[in-house]
Amino acid sequence: MPTEVLLPQWGMEMAEGTIVRWLKKEGDPIQEGEPLVEIETAKLETDLESSATGVVAQILVPEGSTVPIRTVLAVIAAPGEQISIPAIPAPPAPQIAEPSTQPTAASSLPGSPPQGQTHVQVVPAARRLAQQHGIDLSQVQGSGPRGRVLIEDVEQAIQAPAPAAAPTSPAQERAAVQVVPAARRLAGQHGLDLAQVQGSGPNGRILIEDVERAIQSPAQPGAQMVELTGIRRTIATRMMQSLLTTAQVTLTTECDVTQAMALRAGISRQWKGQSLSPLHLVVKAAAQGLKDHPRLNAVQQEDRVQLMEEVNIGIAVTLEEGLITPVLRNADTKSLAELAAESRELAEKTREGRARPEEVTGGTFTVTNLGAYEIDGFTPIINPPQVGILGLGRVVEKPIVSQGEITKGQMMFLSLTFDHRVVDGAPAAAFLQTVKGYLEDPWWMVA
Repeated sequence: MPTEVLLPQWGMEMAEGTIVRWLKKEGDPIQEGEPLVEIETAKLETDLESSATGVVAQILVPEGSTVPIRTVLAVIAAPGEQISIPAIPAPPAPQIAEPSTQPTAASSLPGSPPQGQTHVQVVPAARRLAQQHGIDLSQVQGSGPRGRVLIEDVEQAIQAPAPAAAPTSPAQERAAVQVVPAARRLAGQHGLDLAQVQGSGPNGRILIEDVERAIQSPAQPGAQMVELTGIRRTIATRMMQSLLTTAQVTLTTECDVTQAMALRAGISRQWKGQSLSPLHLVVKAAAQGLKDHPRLNAVQQEDRVQLMEEVNIGIAVTLEEGLITPVLRNADTKSLAELAAESRELAEKTREGRARPEEVTGGTFTVTNLGAYEIDGFTPIINPPQVGILGLGRVVEKPIVSQGEITKGQMMFLSLTFDHRVVDGAPAAAFLQTVKGYLEDPWWMVA
């Protein structure tokens, strides 16, 4: 019988996904476990694999569409098998005000090939790199399985000399922009360059309201307009929702990490090249602290709070387009060496776009580090539906008073943001005090 391919829920916080590109077309054979479609969520862009072997009998959601979880995306059937799922009607065609050479919305998705070109299979990290450098992926020879374009292939294309582009006249540039006639006339009256106007109509068509907005808010000479898209736009939405829907309070304390830095130096010498960072020590201390204070190891679900048994700590990793938090699962059960090795591996996979959905979802608490940027303290924003996030700043040598004498010590600020709806100030402060205590006497970490 036919098998429906559903948009899965990769993590409790996932509500929807965007269809970036179909890797198969209707009628193509497919094996169970073979990549079927590329999907972008709030966390990452990844391939959804087929759950059955057969042929792609029907594709129900077009590229560029954003749909909720558990939506039927496609149907896999046996060769020649009849299916009864009705086709989704195509949306009505937009009213055409004048001829245009602009591609359709589906073909203008980031990284999609121009109309008339064949589909190119690309790993997400390679697509991001190609977008950054303006590389046409249809012209890149893939060296991966089934000709899939890898990040190494894009890097080679970047290094290769680009052919000289044919000159484009101003008239051709103007013709490439979809504009309603009234908007074009108004732009001409005000000497406005339509290539710099963001259209809000169907398929990006420039409406008269767009021109009026541009006239009222002219761009500064030399200014660059950057549209929030993809992961960056999702992060912006989620962070605003986090601030609007939670009662966030930040507590800050200064921690004497002199002994912790001594432990770090000794272990780094033993590991011979595999360095131990302050982040790894804080993660270890936080994991133990969450076992002592389970109220912080929780997720918010409407009017209920679920205290989680597993301590799954997300580590904020910086990408060019935003932050992703790969998750160290069962962090409280792992040694310091295991936490350090796993966090390095997850960070590398995340930056290269190789992280699997299960590796960036399911976190119960987050740790974020700005110490590398010479930041002392800050106010991290909670990653919903979690109820807490711990930030660490740089390690600084300072004079400290110990047993009545002034000595030199190494100090670090810890900043805990918590949801006051779920945790009161005193329990949150007690958790932060516990983490501080574990860091100031760190030898238990290697006992």
